[in-house]
Amino acid sequence: MKIICVGRNYVEHIKELNNEAPKDPVLFLKPDTAILLKKQPFFIPEFSDEVHHEVEILVKINKVGKHIDRKFAHKYYDEIGLGIDFTARDLQSKLKEKGLPWEKSKAFDGAAVVGIFLPKSDFKDINNINFRLEKNNKVQQIGNTSLMLWKIDTLIEYISKYFTLKIGDIIFTGTPSGVAKVNSNDNLKGFIEEKEVFSIKVK
Repeated sequence: MKIICVGRNYVEHIKELNNEAPKDPVLFLKPDTAILLKKQPFFIPEFSDEVHHEVEILVKINKVGKHIDRKFAHKYYDEIGLGIDFTARDLQSKLKEKGLPWEKSKAFDGAAVVGIFLPKSDFKDINNINFRLEKNNKVQQIGNTSLMLWKIDTLIEYISKYFTLKIGDIIFTGTPSGVAKVNSNDNLKGFIEEKEVFSIKVK
């Protein structure tokens, strides 16, 4: 399986990092080794002094697809989840300054939290899902899929032009504003609507 991540999909997050708004979705990949093992803490890597949390709605692909038309995209997933795209922001900034790929700052071991998946049928409207991240029991990030620049089905259409989607692949759909540094002993909890779908200890 592979993890396909979407960058710069929420306007307020683009603004908070002083990034340029893209004309097309920004895509990057994480290997399966980036997935944080269940019930394991997140260890801040020694090569970074500024790891940020980025909470994101996840989509799990349920059948193989290539060049998927948007009107058929809804048939390629039946589960919605929530996760964290951990980012070594200091390292990412250095790589971006040199025009180099971001992978070392985004795809390191443990950099992808994947929470519990919920049936798509639980939601009245995929494009109106509330989600949030609480850090030490205080709301740190809050979002709604209605605020995505590119909605889920549009992303599937776009991604499948470049990558064949396979069963079990996970799409990270982008993060809202509120990203911030994590510190040792932080506790991070993710919620879809009012259901807790992950809880992570930082070390």
